Amino acid sequence: MKYKHNFNPTISDADVFSAIAQEREQIGYYNLVHQDLSAVKEFAQSVKQTNIVVIGIGGSTLGTYAIYKFLKHSKKLTKKLHFIESTDPIELQSKIDAINLDDALFVVISKSGTTLETISIFKYINSLVKCDKTNTIVITEDDSKLNTFAKVNGMKTFSIPKDVGGRFSVFCNVGLIPLAIVGIDVDEILAGIRGVYDDFFGEAKATHPQDNPGCAALAAPSHPKENNLAAPSAYNRILKKARFLAEYKNSFNINVVFSYSSRLEGFNKWYIQLWGESLGKVDINSSRQGLTPIGIIGPIDQHSFLQLIVEGKRDKTVTVIKVEDFDSSLKVPDISLKGLEDIDYINNISFTSLIKNQADATIESLNNLNDIPCDEITIDAVDEKSIASLMYEYELLTSVVAKFLYINAYDQPGVEAGKIILKDKLKKYDQ
Repeated sequence: MKYKHNFNPTISDADVFSAIAQEREQIGYYNLVHQDLSAVKEFAQSVKQTNIVVIGIGGSTLGTYAIYKFLKHSKKLTKKLHFIESTDPIELQSKIDAINLDDALFVVISKSGTTLETISIFKYINSLVKCDKTNTIVITEDDSKLNTFAKVNGMKTFSIPKDVGGRFSVFCNVGLIPLAIVGIDVDEILAGIRGVYDDFFGEAKATHPQDNPGCAALAAPSHPKENNLAAPSAYNRILKKARFLAEYKNSFNINVVFSYSSRLEGFNKWYIQLWGESLGKVDINSSRQGLTPIGIIGPIDQHSFLQLIVEGKRDKTVTVIKVEDFDSSLKVPDISLKGLEDIDYINNISFTSLIKNQADATIESLNNLNDIPCDEITIDAVDEKSIASLMYEYELLTSVVAKFLYINAYDQPGVEAGKIILKDKLKKYDQ
């Protein structure tokens, strides 16, 4: 008997890891952990301007903003990073009005070099101040039209590797150049992503995963130190979570990241682009796939979205992200307010303890329901290594989920049609 088939059965952990390991030869973000940062740091030290203005959109800015937003209030930075992304004329004008353009370095970022939003904003800034080699640098692909423009005008350029997609580009020149300029430690960023990389790829070499090990609810040990349990390796936690999300995609199609720090607001935005643009695809069987990302902030959204999670439709997973050390001594003062004495039990509690207990209470309430998949990530501190580790782990998670779904995580054909229509509409203005 002869037999052929084109079925795509549930893929094993071993096969997924093998595919990811092979993918490193074509997909460049994996290999950014090995880059040399000497040119980045040398240029950063040469910049004299105090206002660093990033002109870009989407993958050109979101990751950089996520890291800067997380760190800027904890670092003694002598320069300020500005992000000009939107063609909303009111926002554009208000952002430009807040910048001393005579003391600004403009960092123009576009992988293709022809991003309409980026070029239109750059044109407008050129009408306000002379952009030249003294105040403008360009980060783009080596063969783009923007790179040609920069070379003609003698502007400093940095390349974006062709094999690194925009939404995966924060750990290349796209993010490292502006972050290094304002004084963020890019060596620590690289150390953060290298640690996750080694934990994922190194652990897998010594692991012999069983095929199709099944899917328990998403649940890492909440307090591994207290329980004397070692935290699972990046390999184990990423594979387990990715398999669950893929196999239960029809039941739990919405993935909520509940970040218990306002500093993670930028991370949430970055995650939404990474997750949505990477996983909303048509698979190899022409079946439409996709997991919907939502990013919310605790404790603020305890008073809004949490109600939907708890009593709404059971179609959501929840990942709660906590910060172990906010490096803050701020406390609730030991005072009584007339009529509010019943709440004096919060006196002398640090705000760090308060927000951590708010997060723990939310986690416990969700776990008590027993029907909402929930996991918990605690990052060590408000520092470069912690935020970089978190973001790189999410990049790996995205890639692994895509393998389980039999889709390409790195293209975005769904947005190309709109770009073509927009271009045609705008060309009509010239006729």
